Amino acid sequence: MNIPPGTRPGIVATARDQVLERGERLTEEQILQVLQTPDDRLEDLLALAHEVRLRWCGPEVEVEGIVSLKTGGCPEDCHFCSQSGQFSSPVRSAWLDIPQLVEAAKQTRATGATEFCIVAAVRGPDARLMSQVLEGVKAIRAAVDIQVAASLGLLSPEQAAGLAAAGVHRYNHNLEAARSYFPQVVTTHSFAERWATCLLVKQAGMELCCGGLVGMGETVAQRAELAAQLGQLEPDEVPLNFLNPRPGTPFGDLPVMAARDALRTIAAFRLALPRTILRYAGGRELTLGDLGTRDGLLGGINALIVGNYLTTLGRDPREDLALLADLQMPVKALNATL
Repeated sequence: MNIPPGTRPGIVATARDQVLERGERLTEEQILQVLQTPDDRLEDLLALAHEVRLRWCGPEVEVEGIVSLKTGGCPEDCHFCSQSGQFSSPVRSAWLDIPQLVEAAKQTRATGATEFCIVAAVRGPDARLMSQVLEGVKAIRAAVDIQVAASLGLLSPEQAAGLAAAGVHRYNHNLEAARSYFPQVVTTHSFAERWATCLLVKQAGMELCCGGLVGMGETVAQRAELAAQLGQLEPDEVPLNFLNPRPGTPFGDLPVMAARDALRTIAAFRLALPRTILRYAGGRELTLGDLGTRDGLLGGINALIVGNYLTTLGRDPREDLALLADLQMPVKALNATL
């Protein structure tokens, strides 16, 4: 088998000098070279990504829990998502009330997490949802010692300012896929609309949490493109999701991403974003399993979501916390996130 030209052995040495020593993120072309690294160099690549993480982010790991305020019935057609009202996925529409939100935040804090994210399956928040979120944020901040984040879709400038004023310190709005692949993933809104909301979040003074999904049928070059575009946005946090094919969605029959490709992607995103929180998000359990999860934590990851995801099951939080203890990775203290 011929090795593609982009897999020249020098990329690991180049990244060591450029990223580890100088703290400069890789270019899109260099990210592609990393993603094309052969299996016999994967261990070296992961070791370098771990060094970069320790050098530019430190040893601590940020732990977060998420809860869905509004589940299902979303009007958008994100092809990976079982919450879309356009597909036959078996997810029913449901709302949480404020006491349930506060209780979920308390349970999240009890796991040791310092971050709690309120998520809603919507195109963007209407007046009812905004009112409930603002009330929920106020109630959580009064009852629980935890940072509150939100993910509510596309925002107006007024909504972004209102969330920031209420104390939402971080807002999640993923690019989902590279600009060139986005029309194959979502047709009901544009990449430009997502990008605009990300800029609004930063302008409002909130931290930006912005990542995407891999394993959705994109090319390796488009994976590199996504990492480079995230680098342009300079988010505070990048959640890295691996497609968990959901029955009834257009991507429901896609194969699960190979574990080695997932680990290469983790390393590539770390080298593309040396100073960014890189968070394990959805699909890691299915894609990587226990051993791969450990390898990713030793390959550039420095944050994780504990417990269940929005519509899929995660690991028992105690298992993740035990793994961090075994790896001697301290959980970031709450006062370090304020």
